[in-house]
Amino acid sequence: MTMNDVVEQRASGDELSRDEHVAAMADFVAAGEARARALGNRGPVRRDEAGRLHPDILAAYWQHGFYVFEGVVDADEVAELRADTDEMIARAPVRRGAHVDAQGRPALGRDYAIQPYLMVRPLSDPWGGTKALGGRHPSKMTEPTADAGAPDEVVYLMFGMCQAMPAALRLYGHPTLLTIAAGINGDDFVPYNDAVFVKQPGLGGSVAWHQDGITHWESPEWDEGIHGFNFQVQLYRTTAANGLWVVPGTHKTGRVDIKQLVADNGGSDRLPQAVPLLCEPGDVTVVNRQLVHGSFANTSEDIRVSVTFGFHRRASVLGVRGKLSIKPDDLSWSEGDVYDEKRIDDRSAVIAVAIDARHQHRSDEVPFRYQPFAGREHETRFGPENFERYIRDYNTRDLAI
Repeated sequence: MTMNDVVEQRASGDELSRDEHVAAMADFVAAGEARARALGNRGPVRRDEAGRLHPDILAAYWQHGFYVFEGVVDADEVAELRADTDEMIARAPVRRGAHVDAQGRPALGRDYAIQPYLMVRPLSDPWGGTKALGGRHPSKMTEPTADAGAPDEVVYLMFGMCQAMPAALRLYGHPTLLTIAAGINGDDFVPYNDAVFVKQPGLGGSVAWHQDGITHWESPEWDEGIHGFNFQVQLYRTTAANGLWVVPGTHKTGRVDIKQLVADNGGSDRLPQAVPLLCEPGDVTVVNRQLVHGSFANTSEDIRVSVTFGFHRRASVLGVRGKLSIKPDDLSWSEGDVYDEKRIDDRSAVIAVAIDARHQHRSDEVPFRYQPFAGREHETRFGPENFERYIRDYNTRDLAI
């Protein structure tokens, strides 16, 4: 089955099976993998003599808009994250809005201020071509039909990881990741938000092509880094079939007419400029939020779980009225709070608590020194009191631009 066959089949309204989607993707996947390997913007974390992120890595990141860091998270930590992720998936509501999980236990997070699960129809694109999230996903992805016997809904995104998953809170304080964040955004970097993407084999939904940033496109201070970046920590092997794809360099060009990109490609969602982010367990990607990116329905045999969290420059959020927020119960833009010093400090405290939680768990590791809380570390020691103060419902204070 060729790309044109898929476009014609979608136009006619005929259903595309899982196997047909795999066959249609084969040549595109192979070509994308070759393009990805040829870019050269991947490898282990390297530092300069001062211990900061090596300038060669920064140059590659700013050139392409992304970088793949190999072997950042060790096998023990990957195992801890997998265990917590598996538990969180198992505790999901048996169906959307249900109060119990598949085993009849109370579903996790019914008492959270923001419900922690977004569930979708298998292999579907919940946002493409809709007005959700301000219409930033203007073109719908191919939606194959799942195999017979598939569930009506599957977990797609999980929110509130620092509250729900102890290993994820410790990951949030990972010294190497925070060194990368400081290298890209400066020492006074601040958080954005977080979510865990779950792409179950033969079931995982797609994410339509989009750019993340919303607030600063018309700003006189606009540049290629003003909307920050996202990490994705990969817990399993990430392939071209189940992983994130990006269009290199588009973080530099301002808003991209994505609908026109697809139209110019004959209506196909297989953009020829795109490359997949290929990873092994423990690899970490960093992706500029202005980069055009998306993912296809996971018709492959491989699971993907991506622990995703982002950071901003402090200057990008201070005094800014927030807009973007992805929540299971609210997928529309809305005018939010103005991010003043207190709001930024309250949300940034999660980083400081995470650093101490990690240090208590890994006492032989040198903790990261987070500049905004330098000299205030005693205020953010990890324990029951500060969990309630800073971590409980922390994602109600996300800094979303």
